[in-house]
Order: sequence, then structure tokens, then C-alpha cells
Amino acid sequence: MTTWRPHPHIRVVAIGLHWRDGRLLAAEVRDDAGRIKGVRPLGGEIEFGESWRTALLREFNEELGIDVTIIGAPLLMENIFMHEGATGHEVMFIAEVAFPERAFSGQERIDFREDNGEQIVARWFDVAELDVDGGPDLYPTGLKALLLGRWI
Repeated sequence: MTTWRPHPHIRVVAIGLHWRDGRLLAAEVRDDAGRIKGVRPLGGEIEFGESWRTALLREFNEELGIDVTIIGAPLLMENIFMHEGATGHEVMFIAEVAFPERAFSGQERIDFREDNGEQIVARWFDVAELDVDGGPDLYPTGLKALLLGRWI
């Protein structure tokens, strides 16, 4: 298993919100022991000279091999967080995305690999079951409240 730590600088990222039957697609986030501690929508870092839109399209193509459509304007969020004792800091562009018709239909989970080779599992989650006792957290912290104000 890969031990991940936040970058020691501010990252600018783009993440996509994909909904299926009212459930949000999110990747499992694990601690160093391999336990699921939360979930996070798919996306990644914006490269120098790249727009958030281009980055979001690229990330979904790299991770899932599909071309998504961005729907609407992004939400912006600052995310300062702790992971395994290390501080991370991100500025996030968060936008809803649509998949091509029938992409991953009938699948309850999507398995893919990150650039570093780490195996990732993404599934659709009922947002009401996230950030509650007994359920995984939704990352970034505060995203659930933001979603409740806009999409849910």
C-alpha cells in the first residue's frame, strides 16, 4: 500500500460531482492501516497553465477513461485538513459532471489506478449516510453542507 501525505504547499484542484439515482460518486480514502476513513469525489490537481475545466476533463479521462461533460459553474472551496498528522491545503473548483450515456451502468463500483499505481475504489454514496456516526466522512470537510445548500 502507498503511504500518502499532503503536499507541503497549496494545491489547486478540480473535483467533479457525478450523481446516479441521487447518490454521489466518490473514491475511498484510507488511513495508513488500510481502513476506509472517508470518501472524496474524483478529480485532481490543476497543472500550471491549465484551466480548472481542462484539468477536470483530463482527470476523468485519465482515471476512468471517459469524456465527461461539465454542468454549470463551479463552487469554490478552501480545504485545510489533517491526514495522518500532516497538514494539507487546497483551493478547490467543484463542478457537477455528466457521464456519457450508459458509462458504468450496472456497476456498483469503479476500480482504477492513480498515476502512482495506487489502486482506488469509487462507489456511489447516499450523501445522507456520510458525515454521520458509523458512516465514512465526506471530504473535503464542509462539502456536505455546501451540497445541501445547492444540489440536494
